[in-house]
Amino acid sequence: MPYFDAASSAPLHPVARQALLAALDEGWADPARLYREGRRARLLLDAAREAAAEAVGCRPDELTFTSSGTRAVHSAISGALAGRRRVGRHLVVSAVEHSSVLHAAATHEAQGGTFAEVPVDRAGSVSAAAYGEALREDTALACLQSANHEVGTEQPVAEVAELCRASGVPLLVDAAQSLGWGPVPAAWSLLAASAHKWGGPSGVGLLAVRKGVRFAPQGPSDERESGRAAGFENLPAVVAAAASLRAVRAEAAAESVRLRALVDLIRARVPELVPDVEVVGDPVRRLPHLVTFSCLYVDGETLLHELDRAEFSVSSGSSCTSSTLTPSHVLRAMGVLSEGNVRVSLPAGTTAEDVDRFLRVLPGAVSEVRKRLGAPVSVAPSPAAATSLVVDSLGKRCPIPVIELAKVIGEVPVGGTVTVLSDDEAARLDIPAWCVMREQEYVGEEPADRGSAYVVRRLS
Repeated sequence: MPYFDAASSAPLHPVARQALLAALDEGWADPARLYREGRRARLLLDAAREAAAEAVGCRPDELTFTSSGTRAVHSAISGALAGRRRVGRHLVVSAVEHSSVLHAAATHEAQGGTFAEVPVDRAGSVSAAAYGEALREDTALACLQSANHEVGTEQPVAEVAELCRASGVPLLVDAAQSLGWGPVPAAWSLLAASAHKWGGPSGVGLLAVRKGVRFAPQGPSDERESGRAAGFENLPAVVAAAASLRAVRAEAAAESVRLRALVDLIRARVPELVPDVEVVGDPVRRLPHLVTFSCLYVDGETLLHELDRAEFSVSSGSSCTSSTLTPSHVLRAMGVLSEGNVRVSLPAGTTAEDVDRFLRVLPGAVSEVRKRLGAPVSVAPSPAAATSLVVDSLGKRCPIPVIELAKVIGEVPVGGTVTVLSDDEAARLDIPAWCVMREQEYVGEEPADRGSAYVVRRLS
């Protein structure tokens, strides 16, 4: 069964498995002890730290192993903000950061701090100039991911880092998605990453803090990991994480070229094979293994189940997830279609045959979901009986409001309007996105007795 969700968690690399098994036999003792078994464990820990630091591009004594990438992010933000409290309590993040960053920002705000979100363009990229304008005299920390976890867009880290350096603001880079493919430009101040994203074991994160960065670890600490990660190290997992990072880096140059060609094929063929599809993310400045597209008139969760039945494991940042019923914050910030969202992220070793079969299966899966939802096959003009129509979609989840809009847009004349009543949060994003894709005019949102009224003018 092809696994196409490496951005969530990559399969365990063979080198990680070998190192993990070897370290279970050799690295079970306390590396803080001075007897033989402890010294052996300490040698393993030191070697792992040196290997990981070389891959990150920092000194070994600047790198800490944490219990996860999320813990590394939270520790980095809380420690840097506390260390620079005298400067101020302002935090700057991009609007498409991982939820771990945004959750930490919300906690900071709840505790009396402030934060600003820098917007992104339709490709999901931050403008370095806009980021620089968000920096203030009281900015204590800035955060920017190296590449987006949902759409793969690479961010201008080097340019932003220089702006932060000129303003005297440390920059935290979340490198979880990119570190396995190569080092992050060196002007960052703090860096966080997660081993299971590159084929290491889960439960190991990396936190690097450059010398000279004011940093005050928060919460109880002990003598381990420079006081930045309390508790006994999971030494076998740490050894496996460092070994696999070195291994995937050695393979990255060749594998990135191969996977980029497969992703280019998906990006080109999906819009040809499936009507009403929007491929999102930057087509050039992106991770080599990841592509995201959204399908009109499709419920993302249902589509993923269809693909799972066809033996393809993919993920989604779609709107109307079963847990939140709200659009992905990344897609919302980009202003792109969120319904029917599919993220394909290829692990190392993915074959061209697997990708070809995916492209054969996808059109039928999308067609089946659209048929089940009663989506229009095409939007054909028809004689207009009224200059405006109102579609009542209250109580219905996306993509149903968009489907109902598509069904009636041809019933008004060119210049006429359709007003969609909806109380689904996703409609605020998906109706304007539909207008862009179908070359109709989105007039705007108006208040209604329940939910909102979204007004669309027919242009063709």
